[in-house]
Amino acid sequence: MNSLDWSGAYYGKLPCADCEGIETVIVVVNDGRYRMWYRYLGKSDKVIPQQGQFSWNKAGNIITFLDSHVQYFVGENQLVRLAQDGSRITGPMAEAHVLTKFPDNITGRYWKLIELNGKPVPLLDHEPYLIFEDEGGRLTGFGGCNSFGGAFELDEAASHIRFGQIFSTLMACPSGMDIENDFHDVLRTVDNYTFSGDRLMLNQAQTVLAQFEVIYLR
Repeated sequence: MNSLDWSGAYYGKLPCADCEGIETVIVVVNDGRYRMWYRYLGKSDKVIPQQGQFSWNKAGNIITFLDSHVQYFVGENQLVRLAQDGSRITGPMAEAHVLTKFPDNITGRYWKLIELNGKPVPLLDHEPYLIFEDEGGRLTGFGGCNSFGGAFELDEAASHIRFGQIFSTLMACPSGMDIENDFHDVLRTVDNYTFSGDRLMLNQAQTVLAQFEVIYLR
């Protein structure tokens, strides 16, 4: 509890008796709250959300979800689901009960645009988003009407970011074009970012121009 940087988001595919696996994301935070999303692979595309509170055992290495009494051992960058009696699961299926922590950075995630130039993004047929690829400094996204791609340069130590030329498809849409144009203008303008867990802000100097939230399962 005190020696590990345990707060954050964890991902894995837990065993399932009648499906291909339970795709699972769990976010645990320092104030004792958790959020979870899961999906039964091979049965449904529906993502089921859940949230609640958890408690620690006396040793400070196991958390229990208070509403379901499900227990996880907290290890280095891992959550390990325990058996109903609180014991570690052993044998060939042991590794299938391990959730791995997401890296504490902005790459490799699906960032949904929720606010642009200080205004909430309206509901569109397809939501605007960004994905920063883990390698190569490439990004992909959707602006509100067209898909786009491009390059970015990231200085994580200084929280600086700069976008290169954006290449977009050229469809015309009855809605979403104004959001897309403003979105692209922001990407040409920003010079730094603020990242805090599930939220990402793209800024020019100290002004927040765009705000995103991470979508773990989609």
